[in-house]
Amino acid sequence: MSRPREKRETGEQDLFRSRLDQIINMKHELVRLAQAIDWPVLEERFGAVYSDGPGMPPLPTRLMAGLAILKHTFNLSDEVLCERWVENPYFQYLTGETFFCHTLPFDRSSMTRWRSRMGEERIMVLLQESLSLAVKTGR
Repeated sequence: MSRPREKRETGEQDLFRSRLDQIINMKHELVRLAQAIDWPVLEERFGAVYSDGPGMPPLPTRLMAGLAILKHTFNLSDEVLCERWVENPYFQYLTGETFFCHTLPFDRSSMTRWRSRMGEERIMVLLQESLSLAVKTGR
């Protein structure tokens, strides 16, 4: 089975770039939500839908699940979500980026393919769990 290559912290400093966690407010609601979500559990649950096949390797689950959460939370179209993601370090932090990105690390059509692969039911579970968590933790 071909699963997404999930990002893992290496702890290495990049000499020419600032880490997001060094330049953003770590008390921001999206940072607190990102810290409260059990990403490894989501990676296991949602990564299980991938199967071997031709094409590009799947994008990280945290990236795609985070985008789905942001899209729903802020009621954004894919186009607007992508525009805001490039501008917003909090969006990038929620989706698992370590350093600020000036360009999208994926093609916008990947979002449609991911939603199709996940199916409506799995996406609703993801959104319900993240919203429930946000309410429970006051985020």
